[in-house]
Amino acid sequence: MTESASEQTVPARAWRVVLDKIEGDLLEGRLGPGDRLQPERELAATLGVGRSSVREALRVLEVMGLIRTATGSGPTSGAIVTATPQGGLAQLLRLQVAAQGFPIPDVYETRLLLEEWAVAHLADRPDAALDDARATLAAMEETNLTLEDFLALDSQFHVRLAEASGNVVVSATMAGLRETIESYIRAGAARVPDWAATSTRLRHEHGEILAAIERGDAADARRRVRAHITDYYADAGLPVPTDAPASTDR
Repeated sequence: MTESASEQTVPARAWRVVLDKIEGDLLEGRLGPGDRLQPERELAATLGVGRSSVREALRVLEVMGLIRTATGSGPTSGAIVTATPQGGLAQLLRLQVAAQGFPIPDVYETRLLLEEWAVAHLADRPDAALDDARATLAAMEETNLTLEDFLALDSQFHVRLAEASGNVVVSATMAGLRETIESYIRAGAARVPDWAATSTRLRHEHGEILAAIERGDAADARRRVRAHITDYYADAGLPVPTDAPASTDR
C-alpha cells in the first residue's frame, strides 16, 4: 500500500511529535512496561502526522530499548512498552559509548559528580535499601575470582549504590556508563604493579564507603568514594583532568 500525498509531504521532523507524545505518556505514568501503544493508524490520526512519521518514531524508541514491535495479530503484536525511561536512557548511553566512546577524563569527572552525590544522599537516608550493594560486596570476598569477575563486581557495586539512591536519572546514567567504566578499569588493571594488593585495598575501600553510609556520615562517604576512584585512576595510569585534585586519603 502506498502512502497518500499528505503523508509524503510531512516535514522530516514530524516523528518528534510522536516521540514526544509517547515519552510524555511514559514519564507521567499513562504508559508503563507491558502496555501496548495505539496502532499506527490511530496514532497518526490523533497527532495529525503521517504513518511514516509514526513508524520512524517507533524505530527510535525500539533502538532506545523502550519498546519492542512485532508484526501480525494477537497479544504479542504491535508496539509494547518494555522498559521505563530509566532503561531507555541507559540504553542510549550504551549506544553512544559503542559508537564513539567517551574520553576517560570526562568519565572520571562524571563518576565523581554522580557517585559523591549518591553516597551522600544514601548517608542521609536511614531507610536506604543497601542489600544489593552488601551482596555485591560479599561476592567480592570470594578468593577464586578471576580478574574479569572482580572488575565486573567492582563496577556493579558502584551501580548498586547509584540505584539505591532512588534517583532514576543518576542510576540510569551509571548503568549506561557501566560498560565503558569496566573497559577502562580493565585496561588499567594491566598496568597495576601489584594487583593482589590493589584488589585487597579496593575491597577494603568498598567496605569503608558502605560503612560511612550506614553510620550516616555523608561527608566521610563523599571523601572515601572520591579517594577510591581517584587513587585507582592514579595507580592504573588512567588520564584525569589536569586540574583534578589529588587524593589525600592514601
